[in-house]
Amino acid sequence: MIEAGNVVKSFTVRKRSGGLRRTRTTLRAVDGVSFTVEPGEFVGYLGPNGAGKSTTIKMLTGILTASSGSLRVCGLDPSRRRTSLARRLGVVFGQRTTLWWDLPLRDSLALVRRLYRVGAAAHRTRLAELTALLELEPFLDTPVRQLSLGQRMRGDLAAALLHDPELLVLDEPTIGLDVVSKATVREFLARINTERGTTILLTTHDLGDIERLCRRVMIIDHGRLAYDGGLAELRRTVDAGRVLVVELARPAPPIRLGGIEAERVEGPRQWLRLPGEANAAAVVAGLARDHEVRDISLREAGIEEVLAGLYRGEHAYRRPDRPVVP
Repeated sequence: MIEAGNVVKSFTVRKRSGGLRRTRTTLRAVDGVSFTVEPGEFVGYLGPNGAGKSTTIKMLTGILTASSGSLRVCGLDPSRRRTSLARRLGVVFGQRTTLWWDLPLRDSLALVRRLYRVGAAAHRTRLAELTALLELEPFLDTPVRQLSLGQRMRGDLAAALLHDPELLVLDEPTIGLDVVSKATVREFLARINTERGTTILLTTHDLGDIERLCRRVMIIDHGRLAYDGGLAELRRTVDAGRVLVVELARPAPPIRLGGIEAERVEGPRQWLRLPGEANAAAVVAGLARDHEVRDISLREAGIEEVLAGLYRGEHAYRRPDRPVVP
């Protein structure tokens, strides 16, 4: 569905260097990225701010042209076949709407139907399906400007999927949504991926979306693809350790046990980070021997901790071997 081979996108930045003189510097926002996405995959595309995520998305959708390398989306060159690709692609930018601000949602979707040249019968069928799945009925006749953020996002998803695209590209689709709206959007995305086989590429800073939806993640950092694999493999690749939460009978100074030291203390409760090679049973036995323990629990590092460590450079990580376009 997506084939990227050594894709580079450079920008020229002009800076004043005294008086009227300006110097030009070339920056590589995307620096030799290669990957493939197969039909039916649900892939998370992650990275810190400025890593190159949005630039990649804009090249995939034909908004930007790659400086070098090869890029195919649905078998088409995005920059040269942008109109043809648009009929096979759905895009949602969480911070920008594609709907008409002063029109009711129903009329906006009717205009989308015209833009994509969807037949009247197919439009009725598809609109009814999306209305049921996204629970649009209560606000179909409400002007877009009067919709809540969650309602507007569901309307944008409907607009992106009205022409039944093969590939759906999402950039921060749950940004600013409340818990209920997020759950509705997540359930919908999982359903169309599973039941309809829609390929989905998701960029987000909400790691709850990634953990609940994506079977594969790609991490881009400083314009380069640094990791490509599953979440479980990412946790194994990056040793962010485990956290032992200990509740003592009474408050005590930070625990020190065999090189392991509490990293957080709140009254009688203390948090100890265990390195990957640490034997948790031995640590627990040592704690029970030296302290009066009321409760204890062990948890794996969350995906937020893993990625935060990666972005701060605290952990080494690698890119697993995956097939890429030559």
